[in-house]
Amino acid sequence: MAKPAVKPRETDLYPPIKAYLESQGYEVKSEIGSVDVVAVRGEEPPVLVELKLGFTLALLQQGVARQSISDDVYLAVPRGKGKPFLTALKGNMSLCRRLGLGLITVRAKDSFVEVHLDPAPYVPRKSKVRQGRLLREFARRVGDPNSGGQTRTKIVTAYRQDAVKLAQYLAQNGPSKGAIVAKETGVELATRMMAADYYGWFERVEKGIYALTPKGIAEQD
Repeated sequence: MAKPAVKPRETDLYPPIKAYLESQGYEVKSEIGSVDVVAVRGEEPPVLVELKLGFTLALLQQGVARQSISDDVYLAVPRGKGKPFLTALKGNMSLCRRLGLGLITVRAKDSFVEVHLDPAPYVPRKSKVRQGRLLREFARRVGDPNSGGQTRTKIVTAYRQDAVKLAQYLAQNGPSKGAIVAKETGVELATRMMAADYYGWFERVEKGIYALTPKGIAEQD
């Protein structure tokens, strides 16, 4: 009869962490004040480690609180298995990096300790491309047709607003040349948008001439 699995405890993380830090030349002690693990090496600032059986908000809060004592704060959790764990680990590393915290995992079967991230001040990398795209959308958007935070309704983008202009023009004037639609609506990319037909509203009836599809007509009712 197989023995029931032994539920892991936070204290199981301590011996591997202690051995790892001692191999780096630290003197290590546990439960000093409110800190799970404290490691000291010469005149260097102390290294603090908080232990938890899972990555939780409480663990993050403890780590941030310990930064009032030292800049070298690590969070340590058991290492999981499979792709779900690796996906979660990637996200948790990103979060720790933003908070200036280090991240350690301990593998239960052989007590292998892996330092995934060292504490360091977070310096965000700005994307000029994404910023430019955001500001262009802001500039093109007519009015403020959406409610901040909405998730279950369609977002009215500048692209959709332009598509509506094209559809309304065709609804009133019938099949038209792309160049004329662009001039009359002020949508410079009219021909390209109608050719791409993102919403299924447009169809080419002759070379360079576009009309509304039944779906496009229904959308304008």
